Amino acid sequence: MSHGHSHAGGCACGAERTETPERGLEYGLYQKIDIYKLQCLNESVEGSGKGVFKAWEERGDRSRFVESDDDAELLFNIPFTGNVKLKGIIVIGDDSDAHPAEIRLFKNVPHMSFDDVGREADQVFSLHVDTTGELEYPTKIARFSNVFHLSIHISKNFGAENTKIYYIGLRGEWTEAHRHEVTICNYESAANPADHKITQITPQSHFIS
Repeated sequence: MSHGHSHAGGCACGAERTETPERGLEYGLYQKIDIYKLQCLNESVEGSGKGVFKAWEERGDRSRFVESDDDAELLFNIPFTGNVKLKGIIVIGDDSDAHPAEIRLFKNVPHMSFDDVGREADQVFSLHVDTTGELEYPTKIARFSNVFHLSIHISKNFGAENTKIYYIGLRGEWTEAHRHEVTICNYESAANPADHKITQITPQSHFIS
């Protein structure tokens, strides 16, 4: 696999430049996205936002991309099929001013809209132009250790009217989600109608453990 690298020295943006054989495996979280429920707001072509979450080996595929519609902003709502510990993110954009300049991450806020992006983000990254996937932006793992839904707000680009993205890679670990509704049913089946005060306290003590 041959692809060009431009080694322009160190990067002070917090991104890390690495290339290892394991990178493809590490960036396999796209397989754990509930892709049918994934939303991309302000995409110019409906459904195109889903196409940028693809295999590491396909990151150079320029036939699948998303472009913003009315302005430079995009908002991805990404539900996972379990719980994720998010460790890093890669964004490949166009080699122009249409490349994203900033991304803002929000965890566990399903169905976000542009009306919600004014809230404080869990983490913000200033991006550098990356057309090959060389730059990884490491997340605050402690903050993103139990993520079932991730929202990515592309807040601006480098001055173009629209934003263009070819690939978004998510690195981390996935675990199967616990079924909270089953736990709740267990509490109900074990509840004694004569001990209402006890059953109100018991679920709280269970959640602590």
